[in-house]
Amino acid sequence: MSPDKKPQTMKPLTAANKLGIYLPAAPEDFRNTPISRADLEDLRTNPPEWLTELRRTGPFPRDVVARKLGVSNTGLARADVSDSLTTEEIATLLADPPEWLIRERESYAAVLKDNERIKEQQAERRAASNRPAKNYR
Repeated sequence: MSPDKKPQTMKPLTAANKLGIYLPAAPEDFRNTPISRADLEDLRTNPPEWLTELRRTGPFPRDVVARKLGVSNTGLARADVSDSLTTEEIATLLADPPEWLIRERESYAAVLKDNERIKEQQAERRAASNRPAKNYR
């Protein structure tokens, strides 16, 4: 028989990323304690009040802020936006978008459209290469 295995743990930053929360806004015991996979699953299925509140009002990590604003992470960096914003700050930006947000949203939409066009071209090429050759006899 093998000895009891210790549960696999992850750093708090990894757990925060998996939960979609901004680590500095989490409680100190979460920030300073390794999280097991079982603990992470429990947080996902039965979130405590602090997690529910963080998900509702923020502050949110950069990738979540970018998604909510409809821009890329790089676009936020170009605009010198801090690493985190709250729901209220995001709503304010969306209600009266500054010039940088309008420009970055247009740029991001163009990139997404171009990526979709490239995917379609690649799919067409794959489909064409899978067609049987024609016999001209």
